[in-house]
Amino acid sequence: MVDFEGLERTGVAAALVTGPTHRLTRRTTRFRDLFTVWRPGQEAGIALAGPDLRPLLRALDLAGTGLPTPLVTVPRPPSLGGPPEQVLCAVSCTPVDPPDGDAAGSVLLLVTPVQPELSGAAARQHVAADRAEDLARYEALLSAVPQVVWRMTAQGETFTLVGRLGETGGGLWNPQGPGFSWMDAVHPKDHDEFAEQWAATASGDALLDAVVRIRQEGDPARYRHMRIVTVPVLRDGEVSEWIGTVADAEDHWRVRTRDRLLERVSAVSSTHSLLTVFATTAAAVVPDLTDALAVFQLKYPDEAGNGTLYATRVRTAIAEGVPPLGPISDDFALGTLARATIDSRQTELITFPPGEPPTDLVSVASAAWMNRAQATSIALVPIVIDGRTAALAAASSCLGNPPPAAVELELLEDVLRSVEEPLRRTLELQSIRNTALILQRSFLITPPRIQGGELAAVYQPASTTAEIGGDWYDATLLPDGALTLSIGDVAGHDLQAATEMTKTSSMLRALAYTAGTDGPAHTLNRLDQVTQGVSTAALVTVMHAVLRPTADHRWQVTLSNAGHPPPLLIPATGHPRHLTEPAAPDPPLCATPDAERHEGQFDLHDGDTLLLYTDGLIEKRGTDITETMDELAHRAATLRGPCRSLATFLKALLPPTDEAIDDIALIAFRADRNRHPPSPTA
Repeated sequence: MVDFEGLERTGVAAALVTGPTHRLTRRTTRFRDLFTVWRPGQEAGIALAGPDLRPLLRALDLAGTGLPTPLVTVPRPPSLGGPPEQVLCAVSCTPVDPPDGDAAGSVLLLVTPVQPELSGAAARQHVAADRAEDLARYEALLSAVPQVVWRMTAQGETFTLVGRLGETGGGLWNPQGPGFSWMDAVHPKDHDEFAEQWAATASGDALLDAVVRIRQEGDPARYRHMRIVTVPVLRDGEVSEWIGTVADAEDHWRVRTRDRLLERVSAVSSTHSLLTVFATTAAAVVPDLTDALAVFQLKYPDEAGNGTLYATRVRTAIAEGVPPLGPISDDFALGTLARATIDSRQTELITFPPGEPPTDLVSVASAAWMNRAQATSIALVPIVIDGRTAALAAASSCLGNPPPAAVELELLEDVLRSVEEPLRRTLELQSIRNTALILQRSFLITPPRIQGGELAAVYQPASTTAEIGGDWYDATLLPDGALTLSIGDVAGHDLQAATEMTKTSSMLRALAYTAGTDGPAHTLNRLDQVTQGVSTAALVTVMHAVLRPTADHRWQVTLSNAGHPPPLLIPATGHPRHLTEPAAPDPPLCATPDAERHEGQFDLHDGDTLLLYTDGLIEKRGTDITETMDELAHRAATLRGPCRSLATFLKALLPPTDEAIDDIALIAFRADRNRHPPSPTA
């Protein structure tokens, strides 16, 4: 319904036309002054003759399509015998409900002069050069196809000129009376930014065109996204009133926000890290949809029906001003609300007064944090993989902010649903990796006790990746008292690589034990022949060494290198060095048939250490391998010392777990005459 009396009072040029021929039925005085030739009852096609007014006819035909507002030049009759005058105007055509007795297809036509009435070319030049800002403001205002056109006095009293506020978005709360402000209707999260835009508009610096959440009538906690376009009416430099439009923007906001959030989490489709999936998802939705989000992997998802339910691998994101969550252990007990969500596989939302969560539904730790954060809601969203709740997302509105609207909760579910497939793949890879790690560790021996020396080994999987390595180490005491050390890496990062690793390491141990006086090169030759005959491994790098004690408390070392990183000799004093003799390593196993293999020989003196390692220890993104090998030698020199056990020394050589990009295996031997030196071997 159109309030023509209100439009008349504000001096707006407005008209109501009906039917397919746009017959003029009502007009304001201002409209009559602009269009003196268009009389009530006359069709637009007859009254609006001339090329300048054709854009207006087209706008009437396309009313309600959302096309941009045209600018039209309205001719004015000449005054006092002078030249014809023209007024440049912006127009807006809005479908409205017809008044009683009028035909269907009514259109409200608003016409706003954007410049004083100047003649012809002078008007256009003046607009382009001096008043472009005003033109942009009025164009933006009138190009919004409104549901409601409203006017507000400088004192904050609001009147509707077209439609009713209660018809927009289910009923806008329209604060009236002393002590109320339009800003009271704006969502707390949007309040500061919207108030800043409003102040800038009042000073004439900008047009206000914003999508904000507006409180709905009858429910103080229910908001809806609305597009508000407004400009001030200035008289003598002061705001005398405001005129603007308000239109429902909920669907537009939902589509735009959904696309933006899904783009944020799209990166997880290529990750193999469970923690990355959780962290990316949490960061994507804060603060757009919630003030805090924690994502948990369920530790015992099959035991949701009985006993205490635990979660692990939590990743969180919180909005500015929200207190951080306390430390969460790997055995974080979930509350009864979480159990209900996991069992039902349906989103659960509970709301409560700020900082007063129901302690019977959430864990003690969660309740304490929600009290500090002045939370008003908690929403638990299950992440379901193959019909089972594999992870749980907990979202909370904090700092007294209203609980999430239904559309915000639906978007949160959409985002979490989008990561279910990447999460499923990551969990599968994690399961395969765990199986492979168990397989690997079953073949990683506990180093034997050695007379005349100290032996230690370390294995560190790369926990930041779901890939599986084929790394292994081994140490074997031979019947003649000698010691063999081996380390290797099967090419590939899957369960097959781990399986081939177990076969290769087992065959090497058997061949080394029965080698007799044959050297390590001969042993690797035999291993290469057998591996190429019975294994499907594509490539295997191996370092194999035989250590024999001598009568003068030394250890004679003979080694052969099949394409593996060179070992590091760390003397008791002096600079560590990589053993690169022979000049280049021999080819890896399975690389070429009948490859010739060579040996190198040196002595270990009391206090010297021989370190064998896999390439994960010296791999660093963006750094040359020779540089990282030098860094390893320098770090070893810094960390060595007779007071530090060999096991402690090896652990100190390892990079932080979150920096390792591949699995790492280390095995080392330190000569120590104080450890009951054995009799020299024959």
